[in-house]
Amino acid sequence: MLVNSVAYRDGKKIADVAREEIHACLARNDSILWVAVRDPEAHELDRLAIEFGLHPLATEDARHGHQRPKFEEYGDLLFFVMHMIEPDGDDLRVGEVNIFVARNYVLSVRSRSERNFQDVRARCEREPELLQHGTGYILYALMDAVVDRYFPILDSIETRLEMIEDQIFSGKSPRANIEALYDLKQQLVTLKHATAPLIEAVGKLHGGRVPQVCIGLGDYFRDVSDHLVRINQNIDAAREMITTAISVNLSLITLQENEVTKRLAGYAALVAVPTLIAGIYGMNFTLMPELQWEFGYPLALGTMVVIDSYLFYRLRKAKWL
Repeated sequence: MLVNSVAYRDGKKIADVAREEIHACLARNDSILWVAVRDPEAHELDRLAIEFGLHPLATEDARHGHQRPKFEEYGDLLFFVMHMIEPDGDDLRVGEVNIFVARNYVLSVRSRSERNFQDVRARCEREPELLQHGTGYILYALMDAVVDRYFPILDSIETRLEMIEDQIFSGKSPRANIEALYDLKQQLVTLKHATAPLIEAVGKLHGGRVPQVCIGLGDYFRDVSDHLVRINQNIDAAREMITTAISVNLSLITLQENEVTKRLAGYAALVAVPTLIAGIYGMNFTLMPELQWEFGYPLALGTMVVIDSYLFYRLRKAKWL
């Protein structure tokens, strides 16, 4: 589905371009065209591929979707794949944007994502002196917007991690804490898969031989690269924190189990003393003088109480009870 199509000249918007006027606009050499498409059908994408002269391999990747983030060059055509990660309750929804860039056009194909690029278009139109760089600046603005949207996701994960750490030391719901930590770890893996491949891809736009449309924009793409490096460093740090939190949680569970075992052992010892004495005098022997003694029964009970009291004192002092 076509979202919008706008033509620019000398960094300024000329006009919105209707669907049937795209071909004629592409034929002109004095302007650039930015066409945004969302969730296109296969036949719509094929028609756009013919109109824009897209490379068949790039078109195939865009049609099938679920691609790894990457950057490809097909002659004068640049092809970028980026993941768009959005919160979906406590989970993450992974969308995709395929960006085709040539000297006179930018075609962005967005799939499985609710967030649009209206803010990016508004930013470009507010900065005509930068938009004069051409389609390379639109590519930068799109990439910068997608990468900046990763930061709130990462901040949310780190906030939830801090909350879970507080719950760990409160001793509440250890199993739920483990499940929550593994859920956060999976989200970090999703974020890592979206950002790590882009570091190398963006590096090709500001170091060494850069594509023609990106000349003069090296500092801007380097800024995107710096953001990606920082995000990846924060992801690695958060993953280490989660691993540590899981280890601490399991250690605390083990300590709690040990405390229960110690208590059970202490109570078992208290029960064992009267059981032992009663068992001795419960043996069916004929000659047991204490059985005929007038104070035998009180003495047996007293012995049980004294020994158990002393044992209880020692266990309590050792913090077993």
